[in-house]
Amino acid sequence: MTRPSLAVVGVPGGRRVALFQDAVRAAGLPAARVVPWREVLGGRARFGPGETVRIDSPGEDPEVDRLLRGTADPTRVEGTGLWYRRFTGAVEALAAEVAAAGGRLLTAPGDLAVLFDKRLTHHALETAGVAVPPSPTSGPAAPPVRGWADVREVLARPGLRRVFVKLAHGSSASGVLALESGAGGRIRATTSVERSVSGGLHNSLRVRRYEDECAVGAIVDALAPDGLHIERWLPKASQNGRPADLRVVVIGGRATHAVVRTASGPMTNLHLGGARGDLDAAIAAVTAAGGSWSEDALALCERAAAAFPGTLCVGVDLLPATGWRRFAVGEVNAFGDLLPRLTGLPGSPAAGLDTYAAQLAAVHASARQEHHAPLPARP
Repeated sequence: MTRPSLAVVGVPGGRRVALFQDAVRAAGLPAARVVPWREVLGGRARFGPGETVRIDSPGEDPEVDRLLRGTADPTRVEGTGLWYRRFTGAVEALAAEVAAAGGRLLTAPGDLAVLFDKRLTHHALETAGVAVPPSPTSGPAAPPVRGWADVREVLARPGLRRVFVKLAHGSSASGVLALESGAGGRIRATTSVERSVSGGLHNSLRVRRYEDECAVGAIVDALAPDGLHIERWLPKASQNGRPADLRVVVIGGRATHAVVRTASGPMTNLHLGGARGDLDAAIAAVTAAGGSWSEDALALCERAAAAFPGTLCVGVDLLPATGWRRFAVGEVNAFGDLLPRLTGLPGSPAAGLDTYAAQLAAVHASARQEHHAPLPARP
């Protein structure tokens, strides 16, 4: 059977495109045709008959960031609302071009529109019966967060004295504040946001704390026009005395890759000082707590991914509760597969494969199945 010709929408020379092309070559396939995001945003992208098209992240290109967010400074936090509108519009136009050429997209535009709005994602997961942190901003009837006064009101509610405030359209912990309201109403925010002398907000690789309510309020007020999502800060399980969570990649409906992330603070992102933990130790902790790694953890991630049926691959942020007894899903990431050198879980269809090779295998398998039969059950 002839394998489908591949195209990838991405940043030429970027890490993601390079890793995908490495997997294509390792599979003995012709190199994927690279369609630059600059061409997509300029309305110049075209697709060949019958191409299978992968949409990858538009990150790592300052010019693409400028076209999407309207700022020449890639470190600026503001502008995600404009980014979202332009990104989703470009994806819709891209999808129309692919459809006109008789091609196939590996990510549905409607899924991307939800995945890049944390409020919509949270609501979609709740609707699907997936455990998520309680949130006052989830659902179509939830009022928007207009600024610090609204956040202050949320912090006064029972059970919400510790929350995460997130940009609705943010990624990679950009603009995230871990907020705590203490005795006497004292405020502490842990965040990677750095305030410049001019008042602008910038992403920093150094996590910092703000305990001046005026400073915290100014940050929230500056971010609110882009859209904010608030959710309860759930206490996490720990590994070696450090809070831990997991990134679980789901490909073709199956949880295929997992990595433990630990940190000294509330944000475990590796670029903010987080470190990879011990997956075997995490699985052992789940078992020792009387749970099932397969049925309690992996199956939850698969249910989360099932809320986005038109998307081949997502990265699920899995939050283990203290003691490793329960789990919730924090986020679902459309481009959550950048995990270099991580091979698939034993017993999964991706055993021995990295995330990119596993996606290629899934694409090839679905091409052989006229009706896209489901993958075999997890052992």
